[in-house]
Amino acid sequence: MRSILTMLGIIIGVGAVIAMVSIGMGVRDQVSNSISGLGSNLIMVSPGAPSSSGVRQAAGSGITLSVKDAQAIASEVDGVNKVAPSVSKQYQLVAGNQNWMTSVMGTTPDYLDVRNMVVQAGSFITTKDLETRERVAVLGPTVVTNLFGDSNPIGQSVRINNTPFRIIGVLESKGQSAGGGDQDDTVVIPLTTAQERLMGITYVQLINIQADSTEAVNQVQEDVTTLLRSRHSLGPDKEDDFSVRNMVSIMATAEEATGSITLLLGFIAGISLLVGGIGIMNIMLVSVTERTREIGIRKALGARYRNILMQFLIEAVVIGVAGGLAGIALGIGTAYGISAIAGWKTVISSASIFMAFGFSVAIGLFFGIYPARKAALLDPIDALRYE
Repeated sequence: MRSILTMLGIIIGVGAVIAMVSIGMGVRDQVSNSISGLGSNLIMVSPGAPSSSGVRQAAGSGITLSVKDAQAIASEVDGVNKVAPSVSKQYQLVAGNQNWMTSVMGTTPDYLDVRNMVVQAGSFITTKDLETRERVAVLGPTVVTNLFGDSNPIGQSVRINNTPFRIIGVLESKGQSAGGGDQDDTVVIPLTTAQERLMGITYVQLINIQADSTEAVNQVQEDVTTLLRSRHSLGPDKEDDFSVRNMVSIMATAEEATGSITLLLGFIAGISLLVGGIGIMNIMLVSVTERTREIGIRKALGARYRNILMQFLIEAVVIGVAGGLAGIALGIGTAYGISAIAGWKTVISSASIFMAFGFSVAIGLFFGIYPARKAALLDPIDALRYE
């Protein structure tokens, strides 16, 4: 019973390390998938100069990008696969006696591929829709659920800012974004329709660029910056009136942050392993004291220093190994339990299992050395006299 209670420290420590690391890796995996879901090899150009020290530069420069800028990027920059300019604004949608506030995005047909979107039913906007400023709309699943319930919305009409739009398609669900936003709560309409019929603007709010490959992203970003500075007649002494970001750098930053969180969680859980090791040393010291006469008899019968040392070391390591194995089962079970109950994504890593188990064995060995050495150094005469 005493040994089982001693093992509890190791069991809880190993289980905590595996569970915490699995949560951290699950968060990292979810963030990576969410960013990847925004688009592969994606570069985004937004109006306005990059912020410096929290102060937005070039105030009032939010209308600096145009459709012609997007067309120039598509035709003049090498390594660009597709370009999709876009605008968006919150509008109230009305269908029958139901209404819903959502983001309405005006864009081009290439947006589907640039942002890795899939049409679940119906069709997406076409070049003809763009040229004729058609009042057609493609809805996200969240909008469909709130406006139409279980009925098929394709072919039906929805009013956006009191303007009727014909629904031609429904997007496949993409779930939450890395920031927790609902990517399915959106409506896509032709860019020209959004600019002229809804918003009354001529500029664009974002230019989405898909590079040919991940390796080409940085070069494409530099070339886009050079091209836009030239088109906007910005001299060497002037700041950019636009911002260029790419998903590769954003993903690297996100992975670095989530990796640090995972390491921190594992380190905090590892403290309980250290406490468990101290428990092993404590119980082994008690065991040496209680078995002093046994040690004396063994030494009197010819047991050497090595024999006594190995006896107590093996006992300590067995406690560490048994606790480690039980801790692995506890950690895996906890990770699955958290995933099922809380709905968090967990990723159980074999590396974390081997690391935690190896550490539990090492803890048993390290904290067993002092009690074992103390037992092996006992004088047989004094040991036999011990009461």
